[in-house]
Amino acid sequence: MRFCLIDTGPIVALFDKSDAYHDQALEFISDFKGTLITSLATITETLYLLDFNQNAQLAFLKWIEAGAVQIESIDHEDFGSLISNFEKYADRPIDFADGCLLVLAERLGIIDIATIDNDFENYRLSKNRTFRIHVKS
Repeated sequence: MRFCLIDTGPIVALFDKSDAYHDQALEFISDFKGTLITSLATITETLYLLDFNQNAQLAFLKWIEAGAVQIESIDHEDFGSLISNFEKYADRPIDFADGCLLVLAERLGIIDIATIDNDFENYRLSKNRTFRIHVKS
């Protein structure tokens, strides 16, 4: 089974036809064969960014309900890793959603991520591994 983390940007682009990345996000989602994984932080951030359109928010929630994405929890035990990531990347803005995806990448051993966020080009996983980025042009 193929696994890929998904960040906020491609999800917002998927549900906002005016987004510059809409076509790339739609193509990725249509072509991807496997399981998309994200965190509740990404869902929260996506709903916040889609707040301009209740229909887009509802479509997104129904997409989740239909099983389009698997939601992985960030537990109390993960906060040590989360804090380490915030300290490691203190020289650049790392938000909670990105930090959660970094934790999930390490815990689940996933290096594939659907994102439009440049920061994922700079984030490093254990053993200096880099992310394999999808969607970003």
